[in-house]
Amino acid sequence: MATATYIPIATQTLGSAAASITFSSIPGTYTDLRLVLTSVVSVNNASGQLQFNSDTATNYSQVNLSGVGTIANSGNETSNNLINLNSQAAFSSTIPLSCTIDVFSYAGATNKTSLISFIGDKNGAGSVELFCGLWRSTAAITSLTLSLNIAANFNTGTIATLWGI
Repeated sequence: MATATYIPIATQTLGSAAASITFSSIPGTYTDLRLVLTSVVSVNNASGQLQFNSDTATNYSQVNLSGVGTIANSGNETSNNLINLNSQAAFSSTIPLSCTIDVFSYAGATNKTSLISFIGDKNGAGSVELFCGLWRSTAAITSLTLSLNIAANFNTGTIATLWGI
């Protein structure tokens, strides 16, 4: 039986603040992708966003489940122009947060699904969010971009690593 192996494709450690992080020229030689992001941002309450292949059309949908402290929420979005990485627990300007994005069959000829887990702290209350995202495109993913929903930057020291599986 074959064993899945994580192969680092690229790592970006920001030497200066940046409004977005892009991985391009992603090879189509793996089955799945995993992106791990650890970040502090320049402005509190920013939400992360993900787009594939610079597609800004309304080809994205998602469902989410979140828990912040003792409050649980769920929701969904359809015909969006991006996939949100978090909703209840926003990125912080003082506390590093972690986000893991798994993209399944990214080079295949079917629509692309992703599973996003976002873990952090919001005002002293722990938070966990899970998102299942869908990009309605049969194109192979060759680039992905992370950005924020407000005029904010990923701070110096932010680390994003893309893995092939």
